[in-house]
Amino acid sequence: MNPEQAAKLAQTIRTRRGELGLSASEVARRAQVAKATVTRLELGDIPQPRPDNLRAIAEALELPVADLFAAADWIPEGELPTLTPYLRTKYKAMPADAVREIEQHFAVVAQRHGLTLDHITGPAPGQDE
Repeated sequence: MNPEQAAKLAQTIRTRRGELGLSASEVARRAQVAKATVTRLELGDIPQPRPDNLRAIAEALELPVADLFAAADWIPEGELPTLTPYLRTKYKAMPADAVREIEQHFAVVAQRHGLTLDHITGPAPGQDE
């Protein structure tokens, strides 16, 4: 990780820990890692964190491990799904009308910032995702 990625990961961990009202010691205890590991990650002092530590910390923070991997920039941009398949996968119980509403709102915002719809929607329902 470069220093910017380390800072992004640090901020993600610190912010979520604060939202849950947990101490670094408590996160470390729940994740079964050394408190120094949590503290050093929050300071951006670990340039190559171990994936198993990130996974354990994500679980302790009730975060998807993908959130920490993304913050560490371990997920290549081309590997991320577009919005439509993401919503269908992540929120399976969400009504189709709600998914369309989110997509429409996102499309308006994205277009305002110069993104095209093909960057947003991905495959149609039933197509490979």
